[in-house]
Amino acid sequence: MTTSSAPAYDLHSVDLDDLSHAVTVHGWLTHPKAKYWDMLESSVADVEKMIRETAAATAGTPYGMRLGYHDGRPQFLFELYDPQTSELADPASGYVHAEGDIGMHLLVAHAEQALPGFTGAVMLHIMRTAILEVGAARVVVEPDVRNTAVHRLNASVGFQADGDYPVGDKIAHLSYCTRDDFLRVTAGGTSVGAVEVTDLGA
Repeated sequence: MTTSSAPAYDLHSVDLDDLSHAVTVHGWLTHPKAKYWDMLESSVADVEKMIRETAAATAGTPYGMRLGYHDGRPQFLFELYDPQTSELADPASGYVHAEGDIGMHLLVAHAEQALPGFTGAVMLHIMRTAILEVGAARVVVEPDVRNTAVHRLNASVGFQADGDYPVGDKIAHLSYCTRDDFLRVTAGGTSVGAVEVTDLGA
């Protein structure tokens, strides 16, 4: 495995509400790297349904799925969601709501040749979007406890683990990142530390 600081990449993201991207996203979600999304057996129709229903449910809100681009090509996917209307609403999840919370999931597309520090740069873009653009006071993540690579990635931008709890069908490593912690750890949202760059579906 390779570790690297995140160099500067020209990244941007747009709302994922166009079904023309379903085939691309389906390819990502059915790759073994995306096992923690639990959609390895999904069809293109399943992905179209997910895109359509998520876009309809989150229209006019700060939430929803976004498609991320690098060099004009889609390269990553992330979702911002309301923790209070997700599986985290179950008291057994361990989640304790705070005003300004936004939940986040991410997936970086499989690449034959990894770009040094690309996943860290993607994470920085997502957190900048959630905190600096959308205005989250705190970001919440609940990756599978077995996904140790993404735990390291989360820590590199300021997430602090709260504990391991049942969330849906998994045991999740519940973690929080406040705006202040993000800005402190990332030098004002400009850099991340050394992170793993493979197996980072979350």
